[in-house]
Amino acid sequence: MIQITLPDGSQREFPGPVTVAEVAASIGTGLAKAALAGKIDGKVVDTSYQITANSPLSIITAKDADGLDVIRHSTAHLLAYAVKELFPDAQVTIGPVIENGFYYDFSYKRPFTPEDLTAIEKKMAELAARDEPVTRRVLPRDEAVAYFKSIGEHYKAEIIASIPANEDVSLYREGQFEDLCRGPHVPSTGKLKFFKLMKLAGAYWRGDHNNEMLQRVYGTAWATKDELQQYLTMLEEAEKRDHRRLGRELDLFHIDDHAPGLVFWHPKGWTVWQGVEQYMRQVYRDNGYQEVKGPQIIDKTLWEKTGHWDKYRENMFVTESEKREYALKPMNCPGHILIFKQGIKSYRDLPLRYGEFGQCHRNEPSGGLHGIMRVRGFTQDDGHIFCTEDQILEECVNYTTLLQKVYTDFGFKNIIYKVATRPEKRIGSDAVWDKAEHALMESLRASGVEFEIAPGDGAFYGPKIEYTLKDAIGRQWQCGTMQVDFSMPERLDAEYVGEDGARHRPVMLHRAIVGSLERFIGILIEEHAGALPTWLAPVQVSILNITDSQDAYCREIAKTLTDQGLRVTLDLRNEKITRKIREHSMQKLPFILVVGEKEKEAGAVAVRARGNIDLGVMPLQDFQSRIASDIASKV
Repeated sequence: MIQITLPDGSQREFPGPVTVAEVAASIGTGLAKAALAGKIDGKVVDTSYQITANSPLSIITAKDADGLDVIRHSTAHLLAYAVKELFPDAQVTIGPVIENGFYYDFSYKRPFTPEDLTAIEKKMAELAARDEPVTRRVLPRDEAVAYFKSIGEHYKAEIIASIPANEDVSLYREGQFEDLCRGPHVPSTGKLKFFKLMKLAGAYWRGDHNNEMLQRVYGTAWATKDELQQYLTMLEEAEKRDHRRLGRELDLFHIDDHAPGLVFWHPKGWTVWQGVEQYMRQVYRDNGYQEVKGPQIIDKTLWEKTGHWDKYRENMFVTESEKREYALKPMNCPGHILIFKQGIKSYRDLPLRYGEFGQCHRNEPSGGLHGIMRVRGFTQDDGHIFCTEDQILEECVNYTTLLQKVYTDFGFKNIIYKVATRPEKRIGSDAVWDKAEHALMESLRASGVEFEIAPGDGAFYGPKIEYTLKDAIGRQWQCGTMQVDFSMPERLDAEYVGEDGARHRPVMLHRAIVGSLERFIGILIEEHAGALPTWLAPVQVSILNITDSQDAYCREIAKTLTDQGLRVTLDLRNEKITRKIREHSMQKLPFILVVGEKEKEAGAVAVRARGNIDLGVMPLQDFQSRIASDIASKV
């Protein structure tokens, strides 16, 4: 007898080996139809998988996260099937699942076109409608190599040839198409209903620019029609909010081929930058941080001590002077320890909080660069707290409270919290890890927030909290972090004199709230669709005249508001007022003041708020109070 234990603890017995599909059918017809795969001891398997021993089993459907992965993986194969049907000479290579979808790379004699993409998607729908069974077979490696060579699939043969000779490989067939894959897959193509091909791109075979350029087809797949539509709607909204387009339209910044991965900030964009930096600088001052500044270039011997030279060398920009090797710093932490080590530190000095707007450089691959979100040169609101083990909890509680206020001021209300715990390979005793993990979790409980546990995702030197922002259209951005580090103070010999007069190692807390200022400003632009809150907007008020006779009064208004500390532009062009209003509205300004003869005589202004909201005519002083209130409340 084979005994199957289900997630609810109930058990079912079968006289002999049984497939996942047969177990699902024994539970009910509905589950049998919905079953996409099974999960046994944490491993996802096909519904055709035969269970030969007593086992726990979960039936996976489209409602499960694992089920969505199976759908996307299977849809990638459906894409390859459709391409081979339409373009028999095309060779298939690899087709993995990625976030929100999948892709497949092809070798073909000519570039695919948008029209080809439409035809491929149509063919995929036809193949899915056939509801052909997806079946699995296993071959020895050499037989599989010979098989794929025989059908002209040389890329597949090359992939399989790299597998050890004594291993078997699994193949999946649907209709006339058979592909190399570990699986699992849906039981039949009819399970694949809600998908869309998104775009074409190029990709070198095996990621090597010396190899052939392949054609990559990206797609997305979902469990329901509603989920697919929601995703497509989100992409449309994301396109409208794209910080690269808005950066161009609002004249904030640009990226130039003369400095790939580095940002040229325009006056308006630099005003936003300064708004973020000065705000964070005030946060430092108000919360006991001492601002420091470390050098950009540091001798490689320091990076060898910290382990970066061994583990991170390919991502570092290096230089040489007088036969000494240096690196542009990729992070600020080692510099802060060197500052900490200057002079004798006592337990009375702890916690000691350093903050730096530290400019860092990382040699990111060109293909990974993305506007100002992923760059090679960036500035962090970097902070490091040197403390005792007993101070970790209080510092983390205070930090989370501070971070929540900062995110709220920037317009973010939804924060996701995650605690990444000890990895298998780590340093430090279990007792120290227990204390650090407990402090991080207790700090979040004290803050009254729910959090997830990410088992094993901590750094080798200590656990961490990850703070992720959820934006207006549901995307997630991991920004803030709090990391507990026992390693670097040890490696760089940092110490303080304890109450007992002996030397002790401090604990180092790495923390960042906005992280990279470049990336955070990109997130802000997309969160607010370019319409930044009044306190942060590069131009807060634009003053427009109707005729020349209001010029002098408009200049008086501009001076009054500028003296108030506002950022003001003055448009006295001899243009129709409707055109000027439209142009300034497209710049997403918080307020436009229109001045005609009536407003001039009354010492008033006609106020238009962003979004074409007419606030009517009001005395200038009333407007001053209104905008001052908006700025103070960070609305």
